[in-house]
Amino acid sequence: MDLLGKSAIVTGGSLGIGATIAIELAREGADIAINYRKHDAEAKAVAKQIEDFGRKCLVIKADVTSYSDAEAMFKQVLDTYSKLDILVCNAGINKDRVIWKMSEQDWDNVINVNLKGYFIYNKLAAAQFKDQRSGKIINITSINGIRGKFGQCNYSASKGGIIALTKALAKEVGKFNVNVNTIAPGMVMTEMAKNIPPEFLQKAVDETVLGRVATTEDIANVVVFLCTEKARHITGEVIKVDGGQYI
Repeated sequence: MDLLGKSAIVTGGSLGIGATIAIELAREGADIAINYRKHDAEAKAVAKQIEDFGRKCLVIKADVTSYSDAEAMFKQVLDTYSKLDILVCNAGINKDRVIWKMSEQDWDNVINVNLKGYFIYNKLAAAQFKDQRSGKIINITSINGIRGKFGQCNYSASKGGIIALTKALAKEVGKFNVNVNTIAPGMVMTEMAKNIPPEFLQKAVDETVLGRVATTEDIANVVVFLCTEKARHITGEVIKVDGGQYI
């Protein structure tokens, strides 16, 4: 197991992509801490799967937009595991509508969760990793942060901001042996995607060159790779995992 003895924080780890990332990191040997806002039963189910691998899992109710919640989470992780090796920022929301119908609150909510939340956790992890002179940060963005998407000015702006944050931070912490990368999924078959009208889901499939949408495991597998020493010379990168949807 490539990550045996490592510890990781995964934000938004109770459902979808985040849950699978947490489980796959644990499968490779890492002890995990996940945060969530409201899905108590789902978070506990993720923890049970992680513990079935013989790994430890902290389940922490924490709002990613709250600096004090984040500080408390980092303290609990460090008190419990004595160290932190990996941060995966995944928590995100969307409030889709064309910009002339988008409220200020729609904008603020998405930017706060999807960008401010990443800033807070990246900042705290970077400080820890700088001092210990090692660490991996993986930020989950979207191909829509590269290309933009109709009806998603707020979401696309937040995901584009994550890309810029990742590149700038990679330059700041590289000399401390810290890798910072971002993964840009296309359409992923999450519970949310299963509720998309079939014609919209088919449109996403038709955009790909592989003729399918991603599973959550497709994203998690790349996260795991970037967290290992096999990826030690990769930093500041945006890796699209989209079946060719972007091209």
